[in-house]
Amino acid sequence: MAYLRTIILSLLIYLALTMNLETSNIVAGLLIGAGVAVLTRPTRTHVPLRRLPQGIIVFFVYVALLALDVIRSGVNVARIVLDPKLPIRPGVIAIKSDMRSELGTALSAHAITITPGEMVIEIGDDGTMYTHCLDVVNSSAGADAAQAKRREMLEKIFD
Repeated sequence: MAYLRTIILSLLIYLALTMNLETSNIVAGLLIGAGVAVLTRPTRTHVPLRRLPQGIIVFFVYVALLALDVIRSGVNVARIVLDPKLPIRPGVIAIKSDMRSELGTALSAHAITITPGEMVIEIGDDGTMYTHCLDVVNSSAGADAAQAKRREMLEKIFD
């Protein structure tokens, strides 16, 4: 049942992205969905309905905060690049994920990587995310607080 759900969800996403309901495209979407299901090996999970509304609300707050971080970081990177002195202090910092699952660590690394000026270059066996930053001084100052906020929100969504 989990495989079927994954195939159907992948098909719907594919059809929404392509905006093409021809038979050949539907077949292609089914094949892509089957491939996604085989690669991800979905498992059946039980989601308590009483936690679902809170999870949905936290998800939208998480996406909004992530969008604000992307915009804020983009402005900072543009400011750095446009400055004639190019005041960059590149370096690598270690950020402890402290997540219970690999999915949480991966989503947290994704949130860091999509913000301009920072990129997770490696995740250690203990969940430490080694992150390259354009300005290591400013990034290291707020990294732990930002990770704690991400961890709290992701745990409310997925746990």
